[in-house]
Amino acid sequence: MNKNTRGTIEMTTAMVISGTLGWFVLRSGQPIIDLLFWRCVFGAAALLVVCTAMGMLRGKLSIRLFCWAALGGAAIVLNWLLIFASFSRASISIATAVYNTQPFMLVALSALFFGERLTATKLTWLGVAFVGVLLVVQAKPEASYTGTAYVSGVLMALGAAFFYAVAAIITKKLSGTPPHMIALAQVCVGILMIAPFANLSALTADGRVWGSYIVMGVVYTGLVFVLLYGAIQKLPTHVAGALSFVYPIVAIGVDMVAFDHRLELVQGVGAAAILTAAAGLNLGWSLKRSKAPAVE
Repeated sequence: MNKNTRGTIEMTTAMVISGTLGWFVLRSGQPIIDLLFWRCVFGAAALLVVCTAMGMLRGKLSIRLFCWAALGGAAIVLNWLLIFASFSRASISIATAVYNTQPFMLVALSALFFGERLTATKLTWLGVAFVGVLLVVQAKPEASYTGTAYVSGVLMALGAAFFYAVAAIITKKLSGTPPHMIALAQVCVGILMIAPFANLSALTADGRVWGSYIVMGVVYTGLVFVLLYGAIQKLPTHVAGALSFVYPIVAIGVDMVAFDHRLELVQGVGAAAILTAAAGLNLGWSLKRSKAPAVE
């Protein structure tokens, strides 16, 4: 099996697993804070095993890594907290679609902090995504998702996208550091951040609850990070960008099958606009007409 094929399998698997995250969070029935705390604990354990096996711990720890990882870890925890909370308020489908505005948050932050140029094409795709968000917000939600809760869910998904972009910017500052190490440092910081708020005084003996915590940490954090970073190292950027859209497609499909949530027409148009704009930005689609070849 060649490198590209392995990378494609790894990326696709990571995106399919990620697409079921919303379903798992809602079905677990656990408080979000506790779910996040144990996600960090078991995720850190899984990533520690991987980093040790790959020899990444030797000579890789530094004050600089810790400081940037602390900021990145804070951003990742806020990202998880907001996106998890948005699922029950705006539905998995809508939250996932709105969350995919993150590439535009990243473009804006890159322009602000790294001086990257905002082209007319990027601004156009940003406009398309903005219209999509407006359509989603203005749409009439299903009966189970009412007014203010629905809007707050959409805003939480936007906030989650912003903090993901912040974490991505911080990761850029750590170029040269193995991504698995960055992820390990971030979840360790997450443990320290969430511990004061987690319910640790009366730990349950329910095996089902602990099973949820372990799956969240080992599968949805450790395994997904390993697969994702492994794929990114093997695949061209445009292929990895294209495969990343397996995630929202799976999430919307799971929402329909597991919870019978159907997007209203306006919601569907808004979600499609956001995902199309994100695809256009990630894959470098140009809105300019190519010049016709000269006829001799």
